[in-house]
Amino acid sequence: MLLGHEAAGIVEELGEGVDDVEIGQRVVMTFLPRCGECDACKTDGRLPCTPGTEANNAGVLLGGGTRLHRDGDEVFHHLGVSGFATHAVVNRKSVVPVGSDVPAAVAAVLGCAVLTGGGALLNAAAPEEGDSIAIVGLGGVGVACLLTAVASGVQEIIAVDMSEEKRELALSYGAHAAYSPEEMAERGIKTTHAVECAGHPAAFTTAFNATSPGGRTVTAGLPSPEQTAEISPLTITGEARTIIGSYLGTSVPARDIPRYEQMWREGRLPVEKLVSATMRLDDINEAMDQLADGRAVRQIIEY
Repeated sequence: MLLGHEAAGIVEELGEGVDDVEIGQRVVMTFLPRCGECDACKTDGRLPCTPGTEANNAGVLLGGGTRLHRDGDEVFHHLGVSGFATHAVVNRKSVVPVGSDVPAAVAAVLGCAVLTGGGALLNAAAPEEGDSIAIVGLGGVGVACLLTAVASGVQEIIAVDMSEEKRELALSYGAHAAYSPEEMAERGIKTTHAVECAGHPAAFTTAFNATSPGGRTVTAGLPSPEQTAEISPLTITGEARTIIGSYLGTSVPARDIPRYEQMWREGRLPVEKLVSATMRLDDINEAMDQLADGRAVRQIIEY
C-alpha cells in the first residue's frame, strides 16, 4: 500500500467520463470519497459515505479496482489518495477543485486538517454567539480547529495540550488562554463546548470534563481500537450533555472546502500557520518520526 492521505496536486490527465475539471487545474484530495447517493451521504456529512468507506477499507478506489503498480505488483491505495508519490491516480469524487491562486501547501492542508478540525468546530460543535470552546490536542487538526474558531469570532477559546511549546503557539494564534490537561482539571475550567482532537482517551475525558451542562463534547480524534474511556452516564443525563463523534469534521468536502478556501482568500483563515516544516519526499521517514514524537503540527512533503 502506498501511504499519504492528505495531498493536493495539478490535474495532468482525465479519465473517461470526467468533464467537470480541466487539465492544469489544482485540486485538493480528500481521504473519504462521497458517492452522493447512499443513505449515509444523505445525512449532510453526519455519516461517512458507505461505498467510500468500503473502498477505503479494501484499499481500492471508489467504484473498485486499483491503478497503482510497482515492478509489476499491484499496490493498494491508501484512503483513495496515496499521496506520498510524484503522481497519484484518484477517483473524481476524491478531489475538489480550488482556485489557481491557492498555493499547494494551503491546498494540501485543506483536505484533512482543516476539513476535520474546522468542521468539528463549525459543523459539530456549532458554537453560537457568546459560547466558549475548549480545544484539546494541538496537532494539525487541533490547530486548524483553533484557527477556524478565531476566524469565526468565538468569544472565548481555550487551548489544551501537554506541550508548553504548543500552548504558547496557540496563544500566538489567537487562543484566549492555554492550559495543560492537569491545569484544566485543577482549576475546574468549563467551556460551553469542547472539541477533542488528539485521538487519545485521556484527551476525550479532558474534553468531556471541560464541557458545561447543556454543552456538546465533540470527538474528532481516532484512537487505537482497543483504547477506552470511562464517563458517567448520570452526568450526561443530569446535565443534558451531548457527545458527538465527528468523522472528517462532519464534512461534505465539495461543500466545505470552497468555504475554507474563501475564508483563506479573505485573510480570515491563515492555514499557512499549520505548516511547521517543509521536507522532501526522500525525508519522509524523518517526517514521520517528528510527527510521532509530537514535534510537528503539519509537515509539507514537496516533490
